[in-house]
Amino acid sequence: MLAVIAAGLAVAAAIAVTALRPHHSQPTAPRVSGIPASVPTSLANLMGLTPVPERTAPGFTLTDQTGHTLSLASFKGHAVVLEFMDPHCTDICPIVSQEFIDAYRDLGSAASRVVFVAVNVNAYHHAVADVAAFSREQQLTTISSWHFLTGPVPSLQAVWRAYEVYVQAPSPNADIVHTSVVYFIDPGGKERFAASPMVDHESNGTAYLPLAQQAAWGHGIALITSQLAR
Repeated sequence: MLAVIAAGLAVAAAIAVTALRPHHSQPTAPRVSGIPASVPTSLANLMGLTPVPERTAPGFTLTDQTGHTLSLASFKGHAVVLEFMDPHCTDICPIVSQEFIDAYRDLGSAASRVVFVAVNVNAYHHAVADVAAFSREQQLTTISSWHFLTGPVPSLQAVWRAYEVYVQAPSPNADIVHTSVVYFIDPGGKERFAASPMVDHESNGTAYLPLAQQAAWGHGIALITSQLAR
């Protein structure tokens, strides 16, 4: 499926976190058909937003940062924003976290119909305490519907395979190199859209994204999920 997503996004891999760059440096792309009318073309291009062939999102059951065991099916009736994150990441994951917080705030009253979910990609740090610490540090706990899911490594690997998320772990203390993709799942449990998170780096390697683009991402996530949750 990611081959389909990659074709739509015009990013053949979107695998290495360090390889991502803001889309503003690229020529303006034509509007992809199937994007919600509420999402401006410039914003859709910024996010690398594309529809995906509708299919039931692969199911899984994992444990969130509060120690509760949850299944993807338990979120039916809500729009789901699904990402894959490293709880020890100092690169793109904190930026995506802020975008989720911005999206939650932008949703207003519609936030009760949206769930924000991340699946752990760090096989070295997969305890509940790891995802709980990251959630607190990044203030993701301010999102009432936030769930950072983790579990035994074989269970995590099964989810990565199901969503064709590439994960490479250079060492226990390094940022995990992984496919960075956001899936938008409708209340019926069907995959509907995918987007390609972005980041740039200072000369010293510090990751950043201009605040205006972070805010735009948050607004885009809110627009898409509010449309799905109607």
